Amino acid sequence: MYRRFIGAVVTIVLGCFLVPVMGQAPAKPAPVTKPAPAPAAKPKAWFVPRTADGKPDLQGNWTNETQTPLERMGGGGTTLTDQQATAIEDRAQLVEEIRDQPSDPNRAAPPKGGGSGGFSAPGQKSFIEQISEAAGGAVGGYNGFWLDPGLSVIRIDGVARSSIIIDPPNGRLPALTDAGKKRLAEIGARARKFGEFDHPEMRPLADRCLLSFGSNAGPPMLPNYFYNNNYTIVQTKDHVMILTEMNHDARVIRIGAQAHGPANLQPWFGDSIGRWEGDTLVVETTNINPMQLDQASILWAYRGASESLTVTERFTRTGPDTIKYRFTMDDPSTYNAPFTGELPFNRIDEMVYEYACHEGNHAMTNILSGERSKERSAATKPQ
Repeated sequence: MYRRFIGAVVTIVLGCFLVPVMGQAPAKPAPVTKPAPAPAAKPKAWFVPRTADGKPDLQGNWTNETQTPLERMGGGGTTLTDQQATAIEDRAQLVEEIRDQPSDPNRAAPPKGGGSGGFSAPGQKSFIEQISEAAGGAVGGYNGFWLDPGLSVIRIDGVARSSIIIDPPNGRLPALTDAGKKRLAEIGARARKFGEFDHPEMRPLADRCLLSFGSNAGPPMLPNYFYNNNYTIVQTKDHVMILTEMNHDARVIRIGAQAHGPANLQPWFGDSIGRWEGDTLVVETTNINPMQLDQASILWAYRGASESLTVTERFTRTGPDTIKYRFTMDDPSTYNAPFTGELPFNRIDEMVYEYACHEGNHAMTNILSGERSKERSAATKPQ
């Protein structure tokens, strides 16, 4: 009896709970909430890489090739608009494409004495096109395969520049002093004293495989607007070595040296001593070889500089792939004011190979023997 009573009570109680529940409509599923999008990843902060002794690491392979001239061409200011920069770079790309076209095997023979225009595209010639043609002369120099001046203008902090020189504000070298003009005239007079093909020492330093035909190794280190504007930097606590691809020249900078060598010690590229100012390597160079100072073409910045010239360079890492290079040239006996230039050195992921120049300098033999042949031919002509 007792068990029947308990069973009935349990049945009634369960029924009171189960019947209403089973009679309800199914509950609506809870709305699905989409997870909030993950916040955009912040770009990783860049920190100046450092050597074991804590100094900024400048090592690696770099290039300073550019379409930007040393001195500003025409008017305008220090910077270029985006449209101006794009026009220069588009022109450079067009010229490269034209130079890279296959030669026409059925083309006519060039005119006697040579022609011109082989390095150019239709339209107004750029600065680099002009110097390329001038270097080759009427008979031509290198074909397009060998030329690699770079396709971009200089950009510092993303802003395009109109010239390497930034001070004076007109982007041009300062005027020469009277002493500087006299020295430049004397350089020209010495060159005219003998025929330029009379003997090897009358040929330019580049023909003699002594230096580049431009100021690649410097100081200051400038692009030559033709090719091989690449560098390898190796750094230790006490020295920085800069190997220049052009002519395979090497500068060794003594870090922390207290004084320059004696004035009569005048090596190629001068005597360079360096110091660190914060994260900038500052290099001061004096005692530059006089034959180097005599280089007066537009590919050099000396233009008759005296042996009292001091060049101060600054190397600053500004990004993972960039060194900002700034130089100031100070020679009161030659220029009416110091002048300053600036350009980036951009990292390259390529090897820098030995520049072998003439491989035994057979070209010098050819240059001089060609002139002797002309002299013999002239001597046999009736007067």
